Amino acid sequence: MKYYIIAGEASGDLHGSHLIKAIHQEDAQAQVRCWGGDRMQQAGATLVKHYRELAFMGFVEVALHLRTIFKNLSFCKKDIATFQPDVVVLIDYPGFNLRIADWAKKQGMKVAYYIAPQVWAWKESRVATIKRSVDKMLVILPFEQAFFKKHHYDTIYTGHPLTEVIAEELQKPPVTVAEKTVIAILPGSRRQEIKTKLPLMLTAVKHFPEYQFVIAQAPGQDAALYQPFITGQGVQLMNEGTYHLLRQAKAALVTSGTATLETALFGVPQVVCYKGNYLSYLLAKQLIKVKYISLVNLVLDQPCVKELIQNHLNEQQIKQALGDLLHNPETQDRIQLQYTKLWELLGKRKAATTASKEIVALASSGH
Repeated sequence: MKYYIIAGEASGDLHGSHLIKAIHQEDAQAQVRCWGGDRMQQAGATLVKHYRELAFMGFVEVALHLRTIFKNLSFCKKDIATFQPDVVVLIDYPGFNLRIADWAKKQGMKVAYYIAPQVWAWKESRVATIKRSVDKMLVILPFEQAFFKKHHYDTIYTGHPLTEVIAEELQKPPVTVAEKTVIAILPGSRRQEIKTKLPLMLTAVKHFPEYQFVIAQAPGQDAALYQPFITGQGVQLMNEGTYHLLRQAKAALVTSGTATLETALFGVPQVVCYKGNYLSYLLAKQLIKVKYISLVNLVLDQPCVKELIQNHLNEQQIKQALGDLLHNPETQDRIQLQYTKLWELLGKRKAATTASKEIVALASSGH
């Protein structure tokens, strides 16, 4: 059968690659065409467009790139129509993917969604589009099922795909990243967030000279993007080795997003960093309805990790929060206890396997 899968960023590419492998195990004849990245391509899909060309975040940034976004939407629809898949599979990336879901459903195609849009945080109105356009919603956070149930929409909880990925990683022998004790810096995967947050994160370097700071280079970004910020700082840049880095790190400065969950699942105490375009931030503040910005705190429903947001992301507060993680045993113990609870909440189900069975069943129905 034929599967058309769309992911719009690095985390979607990671989870999409595991999903594609699982689909191939379920359906030996599977033909997969995708929007995503190198991992999805390596997993056996024909890559149509790389997520590097798609990732715009924030209200202002999206407005500036509207022409490109609409061009991509138009091209995507034509490509799907030519391919005629048995099912369209959407991975997160809601601004783009919900438009495709609506269109695909109107064309009489089956639509599955893996990794639900975060409609519980904002744009709850999108639930109506989901109910109308998505045949099967596969959710990865434990509280999402209850949220959708409230809207009279049944979903399937697959468990979180990261638990499987990280449990596998922890079975491998560790790799030495640096001789000194390491502090990891994860400044995000998009150019604009790296340019905004990395200089602020790097203000910590001079305050902790006994540690080796190592930056995780995002897949799909060139080393040249980071060089102006790290020249002369004695900071390492690590390509294709975020998990090796997290296994050795004593603490981490992490951009809000999936990386906060990855860092927690590796047991690394972290400071969550967020700073966006000022206008985008003001608009988001009016619209977003959640207590926390990091997935760790959201899943646990309590402030496990320190969040430094917008103006609070400054040298003094970074120094103070990082110092607390490195030198306060009580803070370290409290975080580790909560991280254990996080593993229990997210479960150790095989999310990609569960999702692939549901997707293949949907593709097969009506054949």
